[in-house]
Formats: sequence, structure tokens, C-alpha cells
Amino acid sequence: MSNKNPIGLFDSGVGGTSIWKEVHALLPNESTIYLADSKNAPYGQKTPEEIIELSKKNTEFLLDNNCKLIIVACNTATTNAIKVLRASYDVPFIGIEPAIKPAALHSKTQKIGILATQGTLNSELFHQNVALYSDVKIVEQIGFDLVKLIENGEMHSEKMSQLLEEYLLPMVAQDIDYLVLGCTHYPYLIPQIKKIIPNHIKIIDSGEAVAKQTKHILEINNLFNTSNDVHHTFYVNSSAEVMQELIGPKYKVNYKDF
Repeated sequence: MSNKNPIGLFDSGVGGTSIWKEVHALLPNESTIYLADSKNAPYGQKTPEEIIELSKKNTEFLLDNNCKLIIVACNTATTNAIKVLRASYDVPFIGIEPAIKPAALHSKTQKIGILATQGTLNSELFHQNVALYSDVKIVEQIGFDLVKLIENGEMHSEKMSQLLEEYLLPMVAQDIDYLVLGCTHYPYLIPQIKKIIPNHIKIIDSGEAVAKQTKHILEINNLFNTSNDVHHTFYVNSSAEVMQELIGPKYKVNYKDF
């Protein structure tokens, strides 16, 4: 495998671009291919079997495009499918999991909130991680419809504000001091979340940790791109408008029916 080959990322939609931004910031010399399976979003309401099949399809698309490493830039796909992907394909995979560990270790109130999709919160991997911190009260909240609103370009809508208040205020009332964002779409909501929760509650997402892990995996596999040939390609299988707005005018989003 050539070191010049790109890093592949896939998500159920545009949310994983929050991960892409962290990876690109830390590894500016690496080429990337980002795949948004927006027509099947959200994954959080699908069965584990459906999530595994979609994740395989996305992986094979990225492998067909010669990706040297794949980031599953979706919490739901990671918690439901990454074990199967690692067993099925001969390429390094990096997953996204809710950052329970740093929140649990640093919480003063011993109470942390997790806002995530139904698919993530119901997964076996999530429950295994939660079980490691039995001395911490973990307040779980499914973010019903948040992904759908973001994918539909309604991130700043009145409906979004209403849902965020409905989900967050009961968590605040339970004295959480950390809020873990368990979906790669949710970092785009941080400005709105900060208007709802008190300043002392710290917000954690997984983006920076994933970028550092990507760098580590490239290093131990001797896969760093040492050439000056760097390019970034974005694919989406529904409307490109929302993703184009999130990544800015520098890169073109390509429609691809897959």
C-alpha cells in the first residue's frame, strides 16, 4: 500500500466532517476521502444488522478508492459495526466512541451526561464502557431528531432550540458537570448548547482524540505521506448543500449515488 494513499472517513451524513477537521488540522500532509451516506441517515434508528451492512458498503467504497486507513467517523457505526469491519477487511480502522473516560475521571459531582443516538446508547460496546465507571452516575439522553435536523439544514431552527432545551435541562437538573457528545454531528451544536447549560459544565467530544489516534496508527504502520501530493475529496449521496456549508468553499462536495 502506498503512503500517498488517502485516509478514508465515513459517516451516516455530514457530522463526521467535525472529525475530518480535527484530523486535517493535525495531519495537514495527509490526503483524505470523506463519504457521507446521508440518504440513509440517521443510523441511530436502524438495527445493528442494517448498520453493519451500511458500514461494509461504505468501507468497500473507500477501499475501492485505495484508502490506507479508515476512520469510522460515526459513533453508531463504531459501536455496532467496527468489530465486524476489523475482522472482515485488512486495513487499520479507527472508531469513534463517546468520551466517557475523561469525563468520568475528572467529574467532581460524580455525575456526567451523555447525549447520543439511540443506536449508540443501546449498543453492547457502550454498555461495556459504562460498566467500567460504576461509581459515576451516567445520565443518558437520546438526541431524537437532532441528526435529522442538521442533515436537513435546520441546525439553527426553533425546533432545534426546543429539542436541545428538552434534552439538556433535565441533565443539568441532575447536577452533571460534564456533558459528553456521543455523535459526530453534535459538535456543530456546541454554540447553541452553551447558551442552554451553565458555564461550569464542560463539553467533551471525541474529535481531538481521534486525530491523535490516527497519527499514532499512521506512525506505527509507517504510513505517513512523505510526498507533496495532497488532495481532499468529499462524496455525498443526497443533497450536497449542507455539507458544502460546513466545510466551506475551499473544497467541492461531489454527489455520488452509492
